[in-house]
Amino acid sequence: MSALLKWPITARDSLPLALWSAREIAAATGGEANGAFQVSGVEMDSRDVRPGDLFVALKGEAMDGHCFVDAAFAKGAAAALVSEPVDGPHVLVADTTEALEALANAARGRAEAVRIGVTGSVGKTGVKEAIFAALDRSSRGAAHRSVRSYNNHVGVPLSLARMPARSKFGVFEMGMNHAGEISGLTAQAKPHVAVVTTIAPAHIENLGSMEAIADAKSEIFAGLVEGGTAVIPADSEYFERLKSHAEKSGAKVVSFGRADHADVRLLDAIPMSHGGTLVTATLGDARLCFTVAEPGDHWISNALCVVAAVRAAGGDLGAAGLALAEMGGLKGRGARHRIGAPGGNALLIDESYNANPASMRATLRQLGQTPATRRVAVLGSMKELGDFAAKFHAQLAEPIYEAKVDFAVLVGEEMRALARELGKPSAHPLGNPLTFAHCNSPDEAIEQLEEYGITAGDAVLVKGSNSIGLGALITHFVGREI
Repeated sequence: MSALLKWPITARDSLPLALWSAREIAAATGGEANGAFQVSGVEMDSRDVRPGDLFVALKGEAMDGHCFVDAAFAKGAAAALVSEPVDGPHVLVADTTEALEALANAARGRAEAVRIGVTGSVGKTGVKEAIFAALDRSSRGAAHRSVRSYNNHVGVPLSLARMPARSKFGVFEMGMNHAGEISGLTAQAKPHVAVVTTIAPAHIENLGSMEAIADAKSEIFAGLVEGGTAVIPADSEYFERLKSHAEKSGAKVVSFGRADHADVRLLDAIPMSHGGTLVTATLGDARLCFTVAEPGDHWISNALCVVAAVRAAGGDLGAAGLALAEMGGLKGRGARHRIGAPGGNALLIDESYNANPASMRATLRQLGQTPATRRVAVLGSMKELGDFAAKFHAQLAEPIYEAKVDFAVLVGEEMRALARELGKPSAHPLGNPLTFAHCNSPDEAIEQLEEYGITAGDAVLVKGSNSIGLGALITHFVGREI
Protein backbone atom coordinates (compact mmCIF):
# COMPACT_ATOMS: atom_id res chain seq x y z
CA MET A 1 0.00 0.00 0.00
CA SER A 2 2.84 2.40 0.86
CA ALA A 3 4.39 1.80 -2.56
CA LEU A 4 1.13 2.74 -4.24
CA LEU A 5 0.90 5.93 -2.22
CA LYS A 6 4.39 6.86 -3.40
CA TRP A 7 3.56 6.25 -7.08
CA PRO A 8 4.75 9.39 -8.93
CA ILE A 9 2.02 11.77 -10.07
CA THR A 10 2.65 13.64 -13.33
CA ALA A 11 0.80 16.31 -15.29
CA ARG A 12 -0.25 13.57 -17.73
CA ASP A 13 -2.38 12.01 -14.98
CA SER A 14 -4.77 14.96 -15.13
CA LEU A 15 -5.56 14.31 -18.79
CA PRO A 16 -8.90 12.66 -19.64
CA LEU A 17 -9.17 8.88 -19.80
CA ALA A 18 -11.82 8.96 -22.53
CA LEU A 19 -10.41 9.36 -26.03
CA TRP A 20 -12.73 12.23 -27.04
CA SER A 21 -15.79 14.00 -25.72
CA ALA A 22 -18.49 15.63 -27.84
CA ARG A 23 -17.22 19.06 -26.85
CA GLU A 24 -13.61 18.22 -27.77
CA ILE A 25 -14.57 16.79 -31.16
CA ALA A 26 -16.68 19.85 -31.96
CA ALA A 27 -13.89 22.19 -30.90
CA ALA A 28 -11.26 20.33 -32.94
CA THR A 29 -13.36 20.09 -36.10
CA GLY A 30 -15.35 23.30 -35.95
CA GLY A 31 -18.50 21.19 -35.97
CA GLU A 32 -21.75 21.25 -34.04
CA ALA A 33 -22.28 18.59 -31.38
CA ASN A 34 -25.67 16.93 -31.10
CA GLY A 35 -25.81 15.26 -27.70
CA ALA A 36 -23.31 14.87 -24.88
CA PHE A 37 -21.11 11.80 -25.21
CA GLN A 38 -17.64 10.34 -24.86
CA VAL A 39 -15.95 7.90 -27.25
CA SER A 40 -13.22 5.35 -26.69
CA GLY A 41 -12.15 4.83 -30.31
CA VAL A 42 -12.41 6.16 -33.85
CA GLU A 43 -13.45 3.98 -36.80
CA MET A 44 -14.20 4.59 -40.49
CA ASP A 45 -15.42 1.08 -41.42
CA SER A 46 -18.81 0.20 -39.95
CA ARG A 47 -17.88 -3.51 -40.04
CA ASP A 48 -15.05 -2.86 -37.57
CA VAL A 49 -16.97 -0.63 -35.16
CA ARG A 50 -16.77 -1.62 -31.51
CA PRO A 51 -18.96 -0.38 -28.64
CA GLY A 52 -17.96 3.18 -27.69
CA ASP A 53 -16.43 4.14 -31.04
CA LEU A 54 -16.85 7.35 -32.98
CA PHE A 55 -17.87 6.36 -36.52
CA VAL A 56 -16.50 8.73 -39.18
CA ALA A 57 -18.77 8.78 -42.24
CA LEU A 58 -16.25 9.42 -45.00
CA LYS A 59 -17.37 10.11 -48.55
CA GLY A 60 -15.36 8.37 -51.25
CA GLU A 61 -15.67 8.14 -55.01
CA ALA A 62 -17.52 4.83 -54.84
CA MET A 63 -18.95 4.76 -51.31
CA ASP A 64 -20.59 7.16 -48.87
CA GLY A 65 -20.09 6.35 -45.20
CA HIS A 66 -23.39 8.00 -44.34
CA CYS A 67 -25.11 4.92 -45.79
CA PHE A 68 -23.61 2.89 -42.94
CA VAL A 69 -24.30 5.15 -39.95
CA ASP A 70 -27.25 3.02 -38.81
CA ALA A 71 -25.09 -0.12 -39.05
CA ALA A 72 -22.41 1.57 -36.97
CA PHE A 73 -24.90 2.51 -34.26
CA ALA A 74 -26.27 -1.04 -34.32
CA LYS A 75 -22.76 -2.31 -33.54
CA GLY A 76 -22.44 0.02 -30.56
CA ALA A 77 -20.99 3.27 -31.91
CA ALA A 78 -21.34 5.99 -29.29
CA ALA A 79 -21.57 8.76 -31.89
CA ALA A 80 -20.90 9.64 -35.53
CA LEU A 81 -18.93 12.35 -37.30
CA VAL A 82 -21.11 13.36 -40.25
CA SER A 83 -21.70 16.04 -42.86
CA GLU A 84 -25.45 15.29 -42.97
CA PRO A 85 -27.82 15.23 -39.96
CA VAL A 86 -28.52 11.72 -38.67
CA ASP A 87 -30.53 10.14 -35.89
CA GLY A 88 -28.36 9.57 -32.86
CA PRO A 89 -25.48 11.40 -31.14
CA HIS A 90 -23.22 13.09 -33.68
CA VAL A 91 -21.02 16.01 -34.57
CA LEU A 92 -22.07 17.76 -37.78
CA VAL A 93 -19.27 19.16 -39.93
CA ALA A 94 -18.94 20.55 -43.46
CA ASP A 95 -16.56 17.82 -44.69
CA THR A 96 -15.82 14.60 -42.78
CA THR A 97 -12.44 14.02 -44.44
CA GLU A 98 -11.24 17.47 -43.43
CA ALA A 99 -12.77 16.97 -39.98
CA LEU A 100 -10.83 13.72 -39.51
CA GLU A 101 -7.61 15.55 -40.39
CA ALA A 102 -8.50 18.31 -37.93
CA LEU A 103 -9.16 15.72 -35.22
CA ALA A 104 -5.77 14.18 -36.01
CA ASN A 105 -4.08 17.56 -35.63
CA ALA A 106 -5.80 18.08 -32.28
CA ALA A 107 -4.67 14.65 -31.08
CA ARG A 108 -1.10 15.37 -32.08
CA GLY A 109 -1.19 18.74 -30.35
CA ARG A 110 -2.64 17.63 -27.01
CA ALA A 111 -0.40 14.57 -26.43
CA GLU A 112 3.21 15.13 -25.42
CA ALA A 113 4.13 11.94 -27.26
CA VAL A 114 7.39 11.35 -29.06
CA ARG A 115 6.27 10.48 -32.58
CA ILE A 116 8.09 8.04 -34.84
CA GLY A 117 7.32 7.82 -38.55
CA VAL A 118 8.27 4.65 -40.42
CA THR A 119 8.52 4.16 -44.17
CA GLY A 120 10.56 2.03 -46.56
CA SER A 121 10.19 -0.31 -49.51
CA VAL A 122 10.35 -3.45 -47.36
CA GLY A 123 9.71 -4.22 -43.69
CA LYS A 124 7.97 -1.07 -42.53
CA THR A 125 5.02 -2.82 -40.88
CA GLY A 126 7.21 -5.32 -38.99
CA VAL A 127 9.61 -2.57 -37.90
CA LYS A 128 6.68 -0.37 -36.82
CA GLU A 129 5.27 -3.20 -34.72
CA ALA A 130 8.65 -3.96 -33.12
CA ILE A 131 9.29 -0.30 -32.26
CA PHE A 132 5.83 -0.09 -30.73
CA ALA A 133 6.35 -3.30 -28.72
CA ALA A 134 9.61 -1.94 -27.30
CA LEU A 135 8.20 1.49 -26.40
CA ASP A 136 4.94 0.08 -25.05
CA ARG A 137 6.88 -2.20 -22.73
CA SER A 138 9.13 0.54 -21.37
CA SER A 139 6.29 3.08 -21.00
CA ARG A 140 3.96 0.62 -19.23
CA GLY A 141 1.37 0.69 -21.99
CA ALA A 142 1.57 4.37 -22.88
CA ALA A 143 2.62 3.80 -26.51
CA HIS A 144 0.31 4.06 -29.50
CA ARG A 145 0.67 2.95 -33.11
CA SER A 146 -1.14 2.69 -36.39
CA VAL A 147 -2.77 -0.73 -36.70
CA ARG A 148 -2.63 -3.03 -39.71
CA SER A 149 -1.24 -1.09 -42.67
CA TYR A 150 -3.10 2.14 -42.04
CA ASN A 151 -0.42 4.15 -43.81
CA ASN A 152 -2.14 6.28 -46.46
CA HIS A 153 -3.91 9.65 -46.66
CA VAL A 154 -6.82 8.27 -44.61
CA GLY A 155 -4.99 5.75 -42.43
CA VAL A 156 -2.46 8.20 -40.99
CA PRO A 157 -4.98 10.83 -39.78
CA LEU A 158 -7.21 8.02 -38.48
CA SER A 159 -4.26 6.60 -36.52
CA LEU A 160 -3.42 10.03 -35.14
CA ALA A 161 -7.05 10.65 -34.14
CA ARG A 162 -6.97 7.40 -32.16
CA MET A 163 -3.93 8.47 -30.12
CA PRO A 164 -4.89 8.92 -26.42
CA ALA A 165 -3.97 12.18 -24.72
CA ARG A 166 -1.80 10.29 -22.22
CA SER A 167 0.38 8.64 -24.87
CA LYS A 168 4.13 8.95 -24.36
CA PHE A 169 5.02 7.52 -27.78
CA GLY A 170 3.26 7.28 -31.14
CA VAL A 171 4.49 5.09 -34.00
CA PHE A 172 3.04 5.71 -37.45
CA GLU A 173 3.57 3.83 -40.71
CA MET A 174 3.69 5.83 -43.94
CA GLY A 175 3.31 4.28 -47.37
CA MET A 176 3.23 5.59 -50.91
CA ASN A 177 2.67 4.68 -54.54
CA HIS A 178 3.65 7.99 -56.11
CA ALA A 179 6.01 10.87 -55.42
CA GLY A 180 4.58 13.52 -53.09
CA GLU A 181 2.36 11.21 -51.05
CA ILE A 182 4.66 10.88 -48.05
CA SER A 183 5.06 14.67 -47.91
CA GLY A 184 1.40 14.98 -46.96
CA LEU A 185 1.58 12.17 -44.41
CA THR A 186 4.70 13.41 -42.63
CA ALA A 187 3.21 16.93 -42.49
CA GLN A 188 0.32 15.45 -40.51
CA ALA A 189 2.38 13.26 -38.17
CA LYS A 190 5.27 15.72 -37.67
CA PRO A 191 7.57 12.96 -36.34
CA HIS A 192 10.46 13.44 -33.95
CA VAL A 193 12.11 10.37 -35.49
CA ALA A 194 11.78 9.46 -39.19
CA VAL A 195 12.77 5.92 -40.19
CA VAL A 196 13.53 4.53 -43.65
CA THR A 197 13.90 0.75 -43.46
CA THR A 198 15.32 0.11 -46.93
CA ILE A 199 15.10 1.10 -50.59
CA ALA A 200 13.94 -1.57 -53.06
CA PRO A 201 12.07 -1.66 -56.41
CA ALA A 202 8.57 -1.48 -54.97
CA HIS A 203 6.23 0.85 -56.94
CA ILE A 204 8.93 1.35 -59.59
CA GLU A 205 6.14 1.28 -62.21
CA ASN A 206 4.93 4.64 -60.92
CA LEU A 207 8.27 6.17 -59.98
CA GLY A 208 10.48 5.03 -62.85
CA SER A 209 13.82 4.52 -61.11
CA MET A 210 15.42 3.45 -57.84
CA GLU A 211 16.71 6.98 -57.34
CA ALA A 212 13.16 8.30 -57.59
CA ILE A 213 12.03 5.73 -55.01
CA ALA A 214 14.77 6.91 -52.62
CA ASP A 215 13.74 10.51 -53.18
CA ALA A 216 10.08 9.72 -52.53
CA LYS A 217 10.85 7.85 -49.30
CA SER A 218 13.07 10.75 -48.22
CA GLU A 219 10.04 13.03 -48.16
CA ILE A 220 9.47 11.72 -44.63
CA PHE A 221 12.38 13.86 -43.39
CA ALA A 222 10.69 17.10 -44.45
CA GLY A 223 8.07 16.69 -41.73
CA LEU A 224 10.52 16.20 -38.88
CA VAL A 225 10.20 18.56 -35.93
CA GLU A 226 13.17 20.84 -35.33
CA GLY A 227 16.07 18.80 -33.96
CA GLY A 228 14.53 15.54 -35.19
CA THR A 229 16.41 12.38 -36.10
CA ALA A 230 16.55 10.48 -39.39
CA VAL A 231 17.23 6.73 -39.11
CA ILE A 232 18.54 5.32 -42.41
CA PRO A 233 20.10 2.05 -43.71
CA ALA A 234 23.89 2.26 -43.87
CA ASP A 235 24.11 -0.74 -46.21
CA SER A 236 21.85 0.74 -48.86
CA GLU A 237 23.25 1.70 -52.24
CA TYR A 238 21.30 4.91 -51.73
CA PHE A 239 22.68 5.74 -48.29
CA GLU A 240 24.37 8.97 -49.39
CA ARG A 241 21.24 10.07 -51.22
CA LEU A 242 19.08 9.46 -48.15
CA LYS A 243 21.63 11.14 -45.90
CA SER A 244 21.73 14.22 -48.14
CA HIS A 245 17.94 14.58 -48.05
CA ALA A 246 17.91 14.17 -44.27
CA GLU A 247 20.64 16.73 -43.70
CA LYS A 248 18.89 19.24 -45.97
CA SER A 249 15.88 18.91 -43.66
CA GLY A 250 18.08 19.73 -40.68
CA ALA A 251 17.90 16.23 -39.22
CA LYS A 252 20.44 14.44 -37.12
CA VAL A 253 21.34 11.28 -39.07
CA VAL A 254 21.65 7.88 -37.38
CA SER A 255 22.48 4.88 -39.58
CA PHE A 256 22.17 1.15 -38.98
CA GLY A 257 23.58 -1.95 -40.66
CA ARG A 258 26.75 -3.92 -41.29
CA ALA A 259 28.78 -1.14 -42.93
CA ASP A 260 31.78 0.20 -41.02
CA HIS A 261 30.25 3.68 -40.92
CA ALA A 262 26.96 2.52 -39.37
CA ASP A 263 26.11 4.18 -36.04
CA VAL A 264 24.24 1.05 -34.92
CA ARG A 265 26.49 -1.64 -36.37
CA LEU A 266 26.25 -5.40 -36.41
CA LEU A 267 29.21 -7.10 -34.73
CA ASP A 268 28.02 -10.70 -34.69
CA ALA A 269 24.98 -12.77 -35.67
CA ILE A 270 24.70 -16.37 -34.48
CA PRO A 271 21.84 -18.50 -35.89
CA MET A 272 19.76 -20.22 -33.21
CA SER A 273 18.11 -23.62 -33.31
CA HIS A 274 14.55 -22.20 -33.41
CA GLY A 275 15.34 -20.10 -36.48
CA GLY A 276 16.05 -16.79 -34.73
CA THR A 277 19.38 -15.05 -34.28
CA LEU A 278 21.58 -13.97 -31.38
CA VAL A 279 22.74 -10.48 -32.33
CA THR A 280 25.55 -8.36 -30.93
CA ALA A 281 25.62 -4.72 -32.03
CA THR A 282 27.67 -1.68 -31.17
CA LEU A 283 26.07 1.70 -30.67
CA GLY A 284 29.34 3.55 -30.52
CA ASP A 285 29.35 4.15 -26.78
CA ALA A 286 27.79 0.81 -25.84
CA ARG A 287 27.26 -2.78 -26.93
CA LEU A 288 23.97 -4.60 -26.96
CA CYS A 289 23.42 -8.35 -27.15
CA PHE A 290 19.89 -9.58 -27.79
CA THR A 291 17.84 -12.30 -29.46
CA VAL A 292 15.78 -11.75 -32.59
CA ALA A 293 12.94 -14.26 -32.61
CA GLU A 294 11.96 -13.69 -36.24
CA PRO A 295 14.06 -15.81 -38.63
CA GLY A 296 15.92 -14.47 -41.62
CA ASP A 297 18.83 -12.21 -42.43
CA HIS A 298 16.42 -9.37 -43.23
CA TRP A 299 15.23 -9.39 -39.61
CA ILE A 300 18.78 -8.78 -38.41
CA SER A 301 18.73 -5.54 -40.37
CA ASN A 302 15.21 -4.77 -39.12
CA ALA A 303 16.35 -5.31 -35.53
CA LEU A 304 19.26 -2.88 -35.90
CA CYS A 305 16.79 -0.36 -37.32
CA VAL A 306 14.48 -0.87 -34.33
CA VAL A 307 17.33 -0.37 -31.86
CA ALA A 308 18.40 2.85 -33.61
CA ALA A 309 14.83 4.19 -33.65
CA VAL A 310 14.10 3.31 -30.01
CA ARG A 311 17.30 4.98 -28.86
CA ALA A 312 16.57 8.08 -30.95
CA ALA A 313 13.09 8.26 -29.39
CA GLY A 314 14.50 8.06 -25.86
CA GLY A 315 13.19 4.56 -25.26
CA ASP A 316 14.72 1.76 -23.22
CA LEU A 317 17.15 -0.48 -25.12
CA GLY A 318 16.64 -3.35 -22.72
CA ALA A 319 12.92 -3.28 -23.50
CA ALA A 320 13.78 -3.23 -27.21
CA GLY A 321 15.85 -6.38 -26.82
CA LEU A 322 13.05 -8.15 -24.96
CA ALA A 323 10.48 -7.07 -27.54
CA LEU A 324 12.59 -8.42 -30.41
CA ALA A 325 13.06 -11.70 -28.55
CA GLU A 326 9.28 -12.11 -28.22
CA MET A 327 8.14 -10.87 -31.64
CA GLY A 328 6.01 -13.35 -33.51
CA GLY A 329 5.30 -13.30 -37.23
CA LEU A 330 2.42 -11.05 -38.31
CA LYS A 331 -0.49 -12.31 -40.37
CA GLY A 332 0.57 -12.18 -44.00
CA ARG A 333 4.04 -11.02 -42.99
CA GLY A 334 5.87 -14.03 -41.64
CA ALA A 335 3.33 -15.83 -39.44
CA ARG A 336 4.25 -19.50 -39.13
CA HIS A 337 1.65 -22.23 -38.89
CA ARG A 338 2.02 -25.91 -38.11
CA ILE A 339 -0.51 -27.61 -40.34
CA GLY A 340 -1.69 -31.19 -40.27
CA ALA A 341 -0.12 -33.46 -42.88
CA PRO A 342 0.19 -37.22 -43.36
CA GLY A 343 2.72 -38.46 -40.83
CA GLY A 344 2.72 -35.34 -38.65
CA ASN A 345 2.95 -31.60 -39.25
CA ALA A 346 4.26 -29.37 -42.01
CA LEU A 347 5.39 -25.74 -41.72
CA LEU A 348 3.37 -23.07 -43.55
CA ILE A 349 5.01 -19.64 -43.77
CA ASP A 350 2.49 -16.86 -44.44
CA GLU A 351 4.03 -13.99 -46.42
CA SER A 352 0.89 -13.48 -48.47
CA TYR A 353 0.32 -9.76 -47.84
CA ASN A 354 2.99 -8.13 -49.98
CA ALA A 355 5.86 -8.85 -52.34
CA ASN A 356 8.59 -7.08 -54.26
CA PRO A 357 11.93 -8.32 -55.64
CA ALA A 358 13.87 -7.61 -52.44
CA SER A 359 11.38 -9.23 -50.07
CA MET A 360 10.97 -12.22 -52.41
CA ARG A 361 14.71 -12.86 -52.33
CA ALA A 362 14.87 -12.42 -48.56
CA THR A 363 12.07 -14.88 -47.82
CA LEU A 364 13.33 -17.43 -50.34
CA ARG A 365 16.75 -17.21 -48.69
CA GLN A 366 15.11 -17.90 -45.34
CA LEU A 367 13.19 -20.83 -46.81
CA GLY A 368 16.50 -22.28 -47.94
CA GLN A 369 17.82 -22.04 -44.38
CA THR A 370 14.73 -23.69 -42.90
CA PRO A 371 15.22 -27.37 -42.01
CA ALA A 372 12.74 -29.36 -44.07
CA THR A 373 12.22 -32.68 -45.82
CA ARG A 374 11.01 -30.80 -48.89
CA ARG A 375 10.73 -27.10 -49.64
CA VAL A 376 7.73 -25.72 -51.50
CA ALA A 377 7.36 -22.13 -52.73
CA VAL A 378 3.98 -20.68 -53.70
CA LEU A 379 4.81 -17.35 -55.32
CA GLY A 380 2.26 -14.80 -56.49
CA SER A 381 2.89 -11.99 -58.96
CA MET A 382 4.67 -8.86 -57.80
CA LYS A 383 2.67 -5.78 -58.74
CA GLU A 384 3.55 -2.18 -59.70
CA LEU A 385 6.80 -3.10 -61.47
CA GLY A 386 5.69 -1.76 -64.86
CA ASP A 387 8.14 -2.35 -67.70
CA PHE A 388 10.52 -4.00 -65.21
CA ALA A 389 8.04 -6.77 -64.33
CA ALA A 390 9.26 -9.51 -66.68
CA LYS A 391 12.88 -8.92 -65.73
CA PHE A 392 12.31 -8.95 -61.96
CA HIS A 393 10.07 -12.02 -62.08
CA ALA A 394 12.52 -13.99 -64.24
CA GLN A 395 15.36 -13.10 -61.88
CA LEU A 396 13.66 -15.05 -59.08
CA ALA A 397 14.90 -18.28 -60.69
CA GLU A 398 18.30 -17.86 -59.06
CA PRO A 399 17.09 -17.51 -55.43
CA ILE A 400 14.62 -20.36 -56.01
CA TYR A 401 17.44 -22.70 -56.95
CA GLU A 402 19.67 -21.39 -54.18
CA ALA A 403 16.90 -22.17 -51.69
CA LYS A 404 16.80 -25.76 -53.00
CA VAL A 405 13.07 -25.55 -53.66
CA ASP A 406 11.57 -28.91 -54.64
CA PHE A 407 8.27 -27.64 -55.99
CA ALA A 408 7.25 -24.13 -57.03
CA VAL A 409 3.70 -22.97 -57.68
CA LEU A 410 3.63 -19.69 -59.61
CA VAL A 411 0.40 -17.70 -59.47
CA GLY A 412 -0.60 -14.79 -61.71
CA GLU A 413 0.03 -13.47 -65.20
CA GLU A 414 3.34 -11.78 -64.35
CA MET A 415 4.72 -15.09 -63.12
CA ARG A 416 4.77 -16.42 -66.70
CA ALA A 417 8.19 -14.81 -67.11
CA LEU A 418 9.53 -16.87 -64.21
CA ALA A 419 7.85 -20.01 -65.56
CA ARG A 420 9.62 -19.48 -68.89
CA GLU A 421 12.93 -19.03 -67.09
CA LEU A 422 12.48 -22.16 -64.98
CA GLY A 423 11.51 -24.08 -68.11
CA LYS A 424 14.81 -23.44 -69.85
CA PRO A 425 17.10 -26.52 -69.88
CA SER A 426 20.07 -24.29 -69.00
CA ALA A 427 18.29 -23.00 -65.90
CA HIS A 428 18.50 -26.31 -64.04
CA PRO A 429 21.63 -26.52 -61.83
CA LEU A 430 23.17 -29.97 -61.77
CA GLY A 431 21.83 -32.09 -58.90
CA ASN A 432 18.96 -29.72 -58.04
CA PRO A 433 15.84 -30.97 -59.84
CA LEU A 434 12.83 -28.67 -59.59
CA THR A 435 9.25 -29.17 -60.65
CA PHE A 436 6.92 -26.22 -61.02
CA ALA A 437 3.43 -25.29 -62.09
CA HIS A 438 1.93 -22.03 -63.29
CA CYS A 439 -1.60 -21.08 -62.16
CA ASN A 440 -3.99 -18.25 -62.79
CA SER A 441 -5.66 -18.19 -59.37
CA PRO A 442 -5.28 -19.18 -55.71
CA ASP A 443 -7.90 -21.92 -56.21
CA GLU A 444 -5.75 -23.50 -58.90
CA ALA A 445 -2.71 -23.19 -56.61
CA ILE A 446 -4.62 -25.03 -53.86
CA GLU A 447 -5.40 -27.81 -56.32
CA GLN A 448 -1.74 -28.07 -57.32
CA LEU A 449 -0.63 -28.33 -53.69
CA GLU A 450 -3.29 -30.88 -52.85
CA GLU A 451 -2.21 -32.95 -55.84
CA TYR A 452 1.46 -32.61 -54.90
CA GLY A 453 0.65 -33.75 -51.37
CA ILE A 454 2.05 -31.80 -48.43
CA THR A 455 3.55 -34.28 -45.96
CA ALA A 456 5.18 -34.15 -42.53
CA GLY A 457 8.43 -32.24 -42.50
CA ASP A 458 7.64 -30.06 -45.53
CA ALA A 459 8.17 -26.28 -45.41
CA VAL A 460 5.79 -24.25 -47.57
CA LEU A 461 6.41 -20.56 -48.27
CA VAL A 462 3.44 -18.53 -49.55
CA LYS A 463 4.34 -15.07 -50.82
CA GLY A 464 2.84 -12.60 -53.28
CA SER A 465 1.24 -9.21 -53.66
CA ASN A 466 -1.97 -8.93 -51.65
CA SER A 467 -4.10 -8.43 -54.77
CA ILE A 468 -3.27 -11.98 -55.90
CA GLY A 469 -5.30 -13.29 -52.96
CA LEU A 470 -2.96 -15.97 -51.61
CA GLY A 471 -4.46 -15.42 -48.16
CA ALA A 472 -7.20 -17.79 -49.32
CA LEU A 473 -4.60 -20.52 -49.67
CA ILE A 474 -3.37 -19.89 -46.12
CA THR A 475 -6.94 -20.10 -44.81
CA HIS A 476 -7.54 -23.35 -46.69
CA PHE A 477 -4.50 -25.20 -45.38
CA VAL A 478 -4.60 -23.82 -41.83
CA GLY A 479 -8.27 -24.79 -41.50
CA ARG A 480 -8.27 -28.17 -43.22
CA GLU A 481 -8.54 -31.42 -41.29
CA ILE A 482 -6.30 -34.40 -41.96
